[in-house]
Amino acid sequence: MDIVNVLKASLPRELRKSLRFWRRDLKLKLLPVDRVTDFDVLRRVRPWRPAWGLHRGKPIDRYYIEKFLATHQASICGTVLEVDDNRYTLQFGGNRVTRSEVIDIKGGKPAHTIIDDLTICSSIPDDTFDCIICTQVLQLIFDYHAAVRTMHRILKPGGVLLATYPGIAQLCPPNLAEADYWRFSPQSSARIFGDVFGSGCLKVASYGNVLTAVALLHGLVVPELTEAEFDYADPLYDVIVGVKAQKAS
Repeated sequence: MDIVNVLKASLPRELRKSLRFWRRDLKLKLLPVDRVTDFDVLRRVRPWRPAWGLHRGKPIDRYYIEKFLATHQASICGTVLEVDDNRYTLQFGGNRVTRSEVIDIKGGKPAHTIIDDLTICSSIPDDTFDCIICTQVLQLIFDYHAAVRTMHRILKPGGVLLATYPGIAQLCPPNLAEADYWRFSPQSSARIFGDVFGSGCLKVASYGNVLTAVALLHGLVVPELTEAEFDYADPLYDVIVGVKAQKAS
């Protein structure tokens, strides 16, 4: 075993994960971006880049997802459950997190600690988690009402669910998800989560405008737009909807 592998093996598991995500992000930042400066190239019937531009850098919707989580990062603490991987638990929870769990319906990754269906979670007792991070998942679940009820059940009293999902976005390709059923608005979000958590326990936010919606659909990436362009909010063009829902104490 060479010295690099010896050093890696000596690091705590969670730190190794953080470094792996940091290295991946750094590689994306160093990629030369064929920036769109002439928007005439977007006058086309197929997207400028497929799959949200994943191969070119950070997708447009991730800017808003991470902004939402950063706004509510104080709630990412204690025992935290995240869907598919725990990247955001590590990124925004830091040393406030005492235990990190990752749920997936099929498993297949070392990070998956719970294999269960989010609409049921029969293996998880009531009142288990202080926080649940559920980003870009509910649109892939046909019975999303059941998933919301289940997440409410497995949260501790006072626990917080942080969920995001698309407003305006392309459908998820079949190689990345079996099905992509839904798109949501702030109004539907208030009804869906309010019926379970109570309307007084919600904060619903929406992010986006016509420029960022077009950019997302064409697979442009974060470095191609300015912060001012991202942060202009037009409620008629929601790219991402975020919900903070807290279980009553």
